[in-house]
Amino acid sequence: MKNPLVSISILNANFLNLEQEIKKAQNIGIKWLHFDVMDGHFVPNISFGAPILSSISQKFKLFNDVHLMISDPAKYYMDFVKAGADSITFHLESLKSEDEVVNLVNLIKKENVKVGISIKPNTDVKQLLPFLNLIDLVLVMSVEPGFGGQKFMDNALDKIEFLSKYKDENSLQYLIEVDGGINNITYKKCASKGVDVCVIGSYLFKSEDMKKSYELLME
Repeated sequence: MKNPLVSISILNANFLNLEQEIKKAQNIGIKWLHFDVMDGHFVPNISFGAPILSSISQKFKLFNDVHLMISDPAKYYMDFVKAGADSITFHLESLKSEDEVVNLVNLIKKENVKVGISIKPNTDVKQLLPFLNLIDLVLVMSVEPGFGGQKFMDNALDKIEFLSKYKDENSLQYLIEVDGGINNITYKKCASKGVDVCVIGSYLFKSEDMKKSYELLME
């Protein structure tokens, strides 16, 4: 069983000392930064926009993993491309039709940015089937999007397993990412089902010893 990559969520960092927090993550071997972008409409919380990403991408050479939890991703994706996104993931539930989804995937790809689609916990994973041959990443939400620190929802494991088997059976290349309630226990559960990337925030940023907590994941 391989260790999934960790994409550390800056939503849970200390914003007063954000540069130091990212350096700390970088020093323990983190390669991906996860940006939870929330608009107060698609999800009941507001986080940050493209200027935060722009500042960070100019300072750090990490993979910028942007998750748009917003109602109109087609309107705003370009702001994040310009700010330095390496991957942009939008929510399937935020668009009204398959055509809209395919169109946005193609627009993001034209900018040489990787593209992902995310689904909420109550969305049937099979709704992703028309798009899995087009995208680079699938983000399975294991909590209701909007707030950090929630408990992991086990139905994410079935979705990860389905996506992993479908990928192998159809010789596809997308990464499977999971976000919400990931700690050293749920990390290993997700790894056993075939996840490639785990988004982790509270478990690392709120720990007394980030390095030790990270090592627990990698055991």
